[in-house]
Amino acid sequence: MKKNIALVTGGFSGEAVISYRTAVTIDNHLDRQLFNVYKIDITREGWFYTTPGEEKIAVDKNDFSLPLKEGKLHFDAVFIGMHGTPGEDGKLQGYFDTLGIPYTGCDATSSALTFNKRYATAVAAASGIPVANSLLLLKDYPVNPAEILSRLRFPVFVKPNNGGSSIGMSKVDQPSAEVLGAAIEKAFREDNQVLVEEMVQGREFTVGVFRSAGQLIVLPLTEVRADADKSFFDFEAKYQGKSSETTPADLEEAKADIIRDMARRVYTAFNCRGVIRIDFIFQEEEGRPYMLEVNSIPGQSEASIIPQQVRTMGWSLNEFYSKLVMECLDKK
Repeated sequence: MKKNIALVTGGFSGEAVISYRTAVTIDNHLDRQLFNVYKIDITREGWFYTTPGEEKIAVDKNDFSLPLKEGKLHFDAVFIGMHGTPGEDGKLQGYFDTLGIPYTGCDATSSALTFNKRYATAVAAASGIPVANSLLLLKDYPVNPAEILSRLRFPVFVKPNNGGSSIGMSKVDQPSAEVLGAAIEKAFREDNQVLVEEMVQGREFTVGVFRSAGQLIVLPLTEVRADADKSFFDFEAKYQGKSSETTPADLEEAKADIIRDMARRVYTAFNCRGVIRIDFIFQEEEGRPYMLEVNSIPGQSEASIIPQQVRTMGWSLNEFYSKLVMECLDKK
C-alpha cells in the first residue's frame, strides 16, 4: 500500500525562494509507485495544500492532517524540503516529534545546532574537528569593530549566524573598522546574531553524507570555485551561476580519504539523520580539512550539489529519495 508523504516547503525567511526550487526537484523524483505526495506550502500566511484543481486546503495543525472531501488524510511521513526557519532550525522537527510523525533529515536538536554556525563550530571543535577562529556578535550586545580588529586575523568572513544560502554574507580583506562595520550592519539586517570568522586558505570541497539501511554513505566529493570576479562563494556564486563545481573533485585519493573520514566524524558528532552536506576548506600545509558549516537541509534543485553527487555515484534521484523516505519510516 502506498505511503502518504507530505512534502513541506516554503518557510519564513528569504531562503524560501530556494526551498521552492528544492521542492520541485523532490516532487519530480519521488516515486509515485511507492508514495502519494502532497506538497504543503508553509508561510506566515498559513499552511496550505493546493489540489490539482487549484483549491487551497488549510492543514489542520492540531494533527498535521488534510481535511479533504473524501475524509481526513493523515501522513505516514514528512519530506522536509525547506531551507531556513522553521524547516532547517529544528522548529518543525520538534512539532513533528510531538505528533509522532516521522520525517526526513536531522532531529530537532541536531537541526538547531547545525543551523547556528557558532554553536556548530563549538561542537565540532569539542569533537576534535578543525574549525576556523571566530567571534559571535549579538545585536543586543554591540561590539566595537576596533575590538574585533585586534582579536582576529584578516581576511574574515562576516555572515548571519543563523541561516544559509550566503544571504547577508561579506568578505572583509583588510583590517578596516569602517569596512568591517558596514559588513556587520549588512549581516545584522538578516539576523540578530552575526559571526565574524577568520578565512582559512585552501581549496573548498563539499560533500554529502547520509545513512541508509544501517550504512553511512559518503557521496562523491565536489570542489567549488567561485568565478574570477567573485572573491568568495556568495549567493550569486551559489545560485546564479557565478561558480564552477567539479564532481567528482580532482583530488589525490589520499587527501580525498582524509576529507571523507572527517565527513563521517562530523555526521556522527552531530548525531545526524538523513542527508546532510558539509563544507570544508582543505589546508594544504597542515594536510587537514577545516569544517566550515553543516547543511542539514542541503539544496536539491536540479543544479544543486547533492543531486550532482548522487548521479555521479550512479544512482537516480528516484532511488535516492526513496531511500531517504524509507530510512525515516524505518526509524518509526
